[in-house]
Amino acid sequence: MPAVHVLDASALLAVLNQEAGMDVVEPLLPGAFMSAVNWSEVVQKALARGVVAEPRIRQDVEASGVTFLPFDVEDGEGAAFVWRRAPRRGLSLGDRACLALAEARGATAVTADRTWATLRLGVDVLVIR
Repeated sequence: MPAVHVLDASALLAVLNQEAGMDVVEPLLPGAFMSAVNWSEVVQKALARGVVAEPRIRQDVEASGVTFLPFDVEDGEGAAFVWRRAPRRGLSLGDRACLALAEARGATAVTADRTWATLRLGVDVLVIR
């Protein structure tokens, strides 16, 4: 069974912005998942840089094999429980959404945030740089 990956916004941004770590993320795109919360972060960062991100970039990302998933009530509860298990770690809603989705799917969370490697949540984490 192939590995399953859940992308944090920072991982996808590394690819879109051709940053360090993109070589790690690119081969993981086919079959990867991303929460709508993390996609919102990607779009916000693109807009802040003056890039019109939607819908063309979304179509390109989907064409690479990434599946965007909605963030529903159960996902919100999962993200809250991540906070409960890692209080005072500075995890944003996007961070917790990614980690909760990875946990729910038995997947590896992919991020550029090195602090995730120190979390003890029972979720596999791949730090890309």
